[in-house]
Amino acid sequence: MQVSVEATSGLERRLTITVPAERIDSEVNKRLQETARKARIDGFRPGKVPMSVIKRRFGPSARQEVVGEVIQSTFFEAVQKESLNPAGMPSVEPKAVKDGEDFEYVATFEVYPEIALGDFSAISIEKPVAEVTEADVDEMLETLRGQNKSFTEEVERGAQEGDQLKLGFVGKIDGEVFEGGSAESTDLILGSGRMIPGFEEGLEGVKAGEERTIDVTFPENYQAEELAGKLAQFTCTVSKVIAPVLPELNDEFFAKFGVAEGGIDAFRDEVRKNMQRELDSAIKNSVKNQVMDGLRTLHQVEIPKALVANEVDTLRKQAVQQFGGGQNIDLSMLPAELFEEQAQKRVSLGLVVAEIVKSKELKADDARVRAMVEEMAAAYQEPQQVIDWYMKNEQQLQEVRSVVLEEQVVDTVLADAKVSEKACSYKEAIAPEAPASEEGADSDQ
Repeated sequence: MQVSVEATSGLERRLTITVPAERIDSEVNKRLQETARKARIDGFRPGKVPMSVIKRRFGPSARQEVVGEVIQSTFFEAVQKESLNPAGMPSVEPKAVKDGEDFEYVATFEVYPEIALGDFSAISIEKPVAEVTEADVDEMLETLRGQNKSFTEEVERGAQEGDQLKLGFVGKIDGEVFEGGSAESTDLILGSGRMIPGFEEGLEGVKAGEERTIDVTFPENYQAEELAGKLAQFTCTVSKVIAPVLPELNDEFFAKFGVAEGGIDAFRDEVRKNMQRELDSAIKNSVKNQVMDGLRTLHQVEIPKALVANEVDTLRKQAVQQFGGGQNIDLSMLPAELFEEQAQKRVSLGLVVAEIVKSKELKADDARVRAMVEEMAAAYQEPQQVIDWYMKNEQQLQEVRSVVLEEQVVDTVLADAKVSEKACSYKEAIAPEAPASEEGADSDQ
């Protein structure tokens, strides 16, 4: 087998592979002989069909099968021989195949880029430093009470934010009732943001039995285009104003959260532990995101188009799942341009992370894998059952190993990076960050 390599542009390579005629003809003849032993053709006894007839009838298909298999096997032989690392499947252009002639084909594909790791000391990290205070726990208790409030207390006062109204309304535009703008009876919590801007604010102070007319304007980007930007008038009739009732901090309330004994002190301890886990996770994620952003900035990586295309498809599937799409949705209906930039970032970062794993010879630490499983299990009522399930489920365990390995990459970078600390409150530390980095790219080459 002869192989020649041509670097066409960037990461693209073109292999011209020539396979000796004997290799093709030998395999074709072998298959035709096997066919001759089994073939049933009218006018001939089984096993007695002349080879000339077998070749005429089955020769072309046998040669086509052999050529397909030879292309597959010789391509991988060739890339190993030339020490190439393909990023995706090749585009193959076979030349005409004739008996007794060498077979030649051209395979065009991209290779993974060679990445020279930069100096991690050029990366600056600002690590949040915060603690869970008693005031933070108090605020969380009130949040939990608010999440479990009930609406059972009718009031005669004017409605205020947080109250539930039972009301009916009729909406009109230019004096005409419009479709979808009316309801005979519905529940509405003031301040929920369920209605268009101005509607809920217009009902503040209303009392049970009162009728009130509100003028509001539909947003310019409203989903119903025929209503977007239009001025509407809603006549609302309120039958009830119901104030929220917060539950007492008692044993019944604590039991809802799995705290069966120990009263308020045990409940506060449990809440504090959960808050501390959330805080630790938020700080870890903040540092990790900064590390990943730093790595992407530090390394300008040439990206194989095939990997980006695969990542675009992955993001398309995730988008469909996120919005509740079914299996029969044509993913190509979502333009690739919507995901191109995000896919490029993910692939670029994945390649850099993979190079760190390779060059630093990192492997997932078993002790850290076990510790992560135990940490995840701690949030469940039966932690040991969760731990046992993970340890016996190789697929789930492999996902944990991947996360641990990524953490070890972060630790490797932090060992050389410039790390400073920034004091902040619990609420500041756990506040969602603006999306800056895209992890999750496949780091396997």
